[in-house]
Amino acid sequence: MAKINNLPASAYAAPHTMSGKKVNINEVTGPSNKQYMKDANVSVANTHSNDYNGVKTSGIKMRGTGAATKGLMSRGPMA
Repeated sequence: MAKINNLPASAYAAPHTMSGKKVNINEVTGPSNKQYMKDANVSVANTHSNDYNGVKTSGIKMRGTGAATKGLMSRGPMA
């Protein structure tokens, strides 16, 4: 049976970056939680918090047109 060692956190290496620098736990590395939640597009039942992106109105480039002479774009809001 394996021996289990439950040591206090102080027995292990202190938090550090890959280059060995100490990490300050109070550093903010991204948007604040309040801003993140405000920007998240959350939907509940039949309502949502933010507007969705608009409908795509331009066409998309077709594949396999080779030596096409009449254009390379498909019509309509595809994809």
